[in-house]
Amino acid sequence: MRQVTGKGLAAVGLLVAVAVWLVWNFSESPAAFLRVSIIGLQNGALYALIALGYTLVYGIIELINFAHGDLFMLGSLFGMFLLAQSGQDASNPATWLLLIGIIAATMVFCGTLNMTIERVAYRPLRNAPKLAPLITAIGMSFILQNIGLIWNGPGQVSVPVVLPNEVLFTIGGVGINSIPLIIVGVTIPLLLLLTWIVRSTKPGKAMRATAQDADGARLMGINVNRTIAFTFALGGLMAGAAGVLYAQAVSTTRWDQGFQLGLISFTAAVLGGIGNLRGAVLGAVLIGFIQALNEGLPHGAGAQWSQSLVFSILILILVFKPEGLLGEQTPEKV
Repeated sequence: MRQVTGKGLAAVGLLVAVAVWLVWNFSESPAAFLRVSIIGLQNGALYALIALGYTLVYGIIELINFAHGDLFMLGSLFGMFLLAQSGQDASNPATWLLLIGIIAATMVFCGTLNMTIERVAYRPLRNAPKLAPLITAIGMSFILQNIGLIWNGPGQVSVPVVLPNEVLFTIGGVGINSIPLIIVGVTIPLLLLLTWIVRSTKPGKAMRATAQDADGARLMGINVNRTIAFTFALGGLMAGAAGVLYAQAVSTTRWDQGFQLGLISFTAAVLGGIGNLRGAVLGAVLIGFIQALNEGLPHGAGAQWSQSLVFSILILILVFKPEGLLGEQTPEKV
């Protein structure tokens, strides 16, 4: 008979407490529960796009790229700069096509920038002690933040919103707005495309081979440096799309938004199992729901405790299941 550990009992008790809290809130206000769940789904989709950048890079070179959140921030600034220069607004039907083009251009911008960062900042430290690239990633984060500060200014800047924010239909007396559905509708094809690239294409197979054994992949003729650069590009593409969608959702940009959302998305990647694509998406959706439910339900702790709650989850995961929900324990190489 399998022995139940103290950690196991604590985890079960925590899950029971969360379930009771959810049932309590749902029974008291089903409409509020549905409304904040939709917000949670929207946030989860955005976190997933950012979290995938963390998990892709960690999966192939075991580096926590702390500059990734700030890359997302620059994507927001770049995309909204293009939109402002176009002079278009939601009244023009052609703006939809323009926004698609802006998302694509921002993805290319962030993908190229991330490849450049990898080439200039990380590749020279490939064989250095692990602390060196980690410190470099933190330094690169500060550099990107300062670029954002110069570009955006110190305050919060309003940006033009071209996505229609209208009620499409009603469920249980709750109006379902279009922006959350559009964000999820854009995110799902991007996630499917990324999954197909990693699983079915030649560069994706090279990524998986490099992640498993870089030296063996090199002996088999795989250009490891090019493969790692391609991985950074994929992460940048996802961050660029998230940047434009997030700016449209909140209608503002801030130079420091990448630091906060980057840490939340990193927590999502760790929660799901960093290095695991499905785990990153699962963790992001869970974090998105947890945040929204905590902030919007009658018996939640409130928005002022939102960040503390997210990082408490990170600590609990590291204590009880450090490999994450879908991650696998790997033996230490000696």
